[in-house]
Amino acid sequence: MADESYLSNQFLVAMPGLEDNNFSHSVTLLCEHSDKGALGLIINRPTDLRLSEMLDQMGVERGQLSGDPIVYWGGPVQPERGFVVHSGPGAWDSTLKLDEDLYITTSRDVLGAIGRGEGPERYIVALGYAGWGEGQLESEIMSNSWLNTPVDRSVLFGTPAPERWIAATRLLGVDVSHLASVAGHA
Repeated sequence: MADESYLSNQFLVAMPGLEDNNFSHSVTLLCEHSDKGALGLIINRPTDLRLSEMLDQMGVERGQLSGDPIVYWGGPVQPERGFVVHSGPGAWDSTLKLDEDLYITTSRDVLGAIGRGEGPERYIVALGYAGWGEGQLESEIMSNSWLNTPVDRSVLFGTPAPERWIAATRLLGVDVSHLASVAGHA
């Protein structure tokens, strides 16, 4: 039997022809994928919200916050729900391990640690997520909406958000200008 979780810990790179405004030119970190569906976080859609503002709204201490990073729009589902993608495991509640040094934490305690300067060194905060029902993502991949590639931490943590889509397409070893917007069938 095939392993249904093979796409977990991958980037989903939107094909140029994907016209859905939620996902056009997006790069999604696919966090979970199984026969029941998939969950991912869009990593290249910055919002106007700064982390300091979010922490203030939540009543979370931020006296030692390093810089004032932007908060990302993670997707259209539950936009009030927060996710912190980070390196290093930490001791926070509600943490999902994606691989040996990449984690997602959904509990408030990681935000408190970040505000106190005790959080992960590298992180991205996102509100909302992208979700797919049973078989939906596989169908979208077959209809040429998405390509996938292993996660690259330099794209995730080191590339400016507006450049992540191009950087992720380069991971595929293709020139995005040569990608067709429709699937071909032999």
